[in-house]
Amino acid sequence: MTLILVLFVLMFSLDGEGSAPGDITAQIYRRLTGLQFNFTEWELNALGGKLAHSLAAPQRYMDEETRQKFFLNYLQLVAQIQRLDQEINRIYTDPDTDDPAVATAELRTQLVELREMEDSQQLIAEAILQEQVSSILIDEGFSALGEILPAVSSHFTPLPMLLIVSPRDRIERIYSLNLEHGLNTAEQEEIETTIATEYDVSSLVTRIGGLSAYPAMLLESSSPNWVIEVTAHEWTHHYLTPRPLGWNYDTSGEARTMNETVANIVGKEIGSAVIARYYPEFVPPETSPPPSNADGDSTPPVFDFRAEMRETRIEVDRLLAAGDIEGAEDYMEDRRQVFVEHGYWIRKLNQAYFAFHGAYADEPGAAGEDPVGPAVREFREQSPDLRTFVRRMSRVTTFAELEELIEESQETQ
Repeated sequence: MTLILVLFVLMFSLDGEGSAPGDITAQIYRRLTGLQFNFTEWELNALGGKLAHSLAAPQRYMDEETRQKFFLNYLQLVAQIQRLDQEINRIYTDPDTDDPAVATAELRTQLVELREMEDSQQLIAEAILQEQVSSILIDEGFSALGEILPAVSSHFTPLPMLLIVSPRDRIERIYSLNLEHGLNTAEQEEIETTIATEYDVSSLVTRIGGLSAYPAMLLESSSPNWVIEVTAHEWTHHYLTPRPLGWNYDTSGEARTMNETVANIVGKEIGSAVIARYYPEFVPPETSPPPSNADGDSTPPVFDFRAEMRETRIEVDRLLAAGDIEGAEDYMEDRRQVFVEHGYWIRKLNQAYFAFHGAYADEPGAAGEDPVGPAVREFREQSPDLRTFVRRMSRVTTFAELEELIEESQETQ
């Protein structure tokens, strides 16, 4: 059943049309041959491990308390590994360390031992995570005969890096390519410079937190809130894949923004519900209003990343619409430095950055004044439950169709 589902998902994930030989996307693809992520090898390894684990499924013999403790202990192990890895890297980059290999020998031995422990526990932790997310999805009405289809499946793994390409005169994702994991900053910069120079486009090589392969690829993290939310987010992509909104992911920016915004909304709602049920100690505290001074006025607000990024995107769109490409690019670099000054270490802020981040429009930010995200959020507010929202959104492929959906919903209320 799992193999059939994987083939089904992959079939609908492939583009139906090939690029013409002279098309820029084909040229970039050929230009980066040898740097592309090997999905075939990854799928065979990931599915082999999942299949072998499913035959034993030791988590089935754990009570709920034991499962919760096991999962949290696994995440604590991940945190230990990350801290140790950072310490080793720090020593290697310290110019005062004469022989980093000797200085880190004991630490590296500890790291190997912890990695072995992690490997022995990973598939069990993933299974617990999958079953907890599935339980909430069932409660939300997504099941068929008591089963979630497609089944929730995720795998902690090093993720590929993603190349995003946009024209310089507008913000639009015209091409993306998954590149091999682990490219360092210098290599990323070299790829971006090469693509931007040779094809007169804006390009960005960026890290990602998850990818909707099957099983979904998840970045290793010690945060239960984050890994649970991303698991639900990527499952939403799996759910949408054989439906119109999923089919059309790469056909337009509108469809991509709707798809990603729906996935973000589902990820947050399902993630919050999983945390509340299984890990209540990790429920985030309620935010309180900013304090007021003696005159009753609010104190000056802290730097609001989303608000600042939204204003940046709006101004960039204005400059590009006026034909001032160089002015827009200079402005983005100036703004990037402002973000860095406030602790947001954005390496590159350009048209490709907004083409990528602007698709995640469940909250104001990099999408600027794009009306698609707010419309999706409005329709969620009008929907009686999450399942109805996702089911009806799955049939939409254009912003005009979404507007009709909102209008119909308003008329029935």
